[in-house]
Amino acid sequence: MAVRTPDPDPDWTPGPDDAPPPASAANPGWLSDIELMEARRRLPLLYVEAVPVRVDGMGQVIEVGILLRATATGQMTRTLVSGRVLYGETLRDALYRHLEKDLGPMAFPQLPPAPTPFSVAEYFPMPGVGKYHDDRQHAVSLAYVVPVTGTCDPRQDALELTWMTPGEAASAEISDDMEGGRGALLRAALASVGVLP
Repeated sequence: MAVRTPDPDPDWTPGPDDAPPPASAANPGWLSDIELMEARRRLPLLYVEAVPVRVDGMGQVIEVGILLRATATGQMTRTLVSGRVLYGETLRDALYRHLEKDLGPMAFPQLPPAPTPFSVAEYFPMPGVGKYHDDRQHAVSLAYVVPVTGTCDPRQDALELTWMTPGEAASAEISDDMEGGRGALLRAALASVGVLP
């Protein structure tokens, strides 16, 4: 039996009963912890990820920035700039917000003119289903390589940002330190800009 969801009514407008709950009134694009937990159990969430790079005068990548974070269990892992896209937020705005959140306001990221990712990564809560793993949720992430020209000062839960050559970043040692299979995503980023050794 085929099941078809109804098409949205083009004349529908929200009424007083459709308003967001008071807890999310300050920022209706943000979910409370309980709402986020419920959403993660029911549907994939959209994320953006960024590989910060430094480029030379010819636009060639000469350094790659990788974040160092501590997990809730105290384990040190390497990762990329990443975060959720909020309801009503453009990809460009989400990418900029997470770059500023993780690298600081003086990083001066150079966002691409067209937000076309170098890769789409799908994270599964069950290990072994795909290349990428996130035990909290099923997530789809649009991944970008973003040049930064300013001074990076990691914020939020990032402990430090380490700048490496593309060869160092592509090493097995760094890949093994990265959480959720992001080592493969980093190598794909390097390949997309022609610097994978």
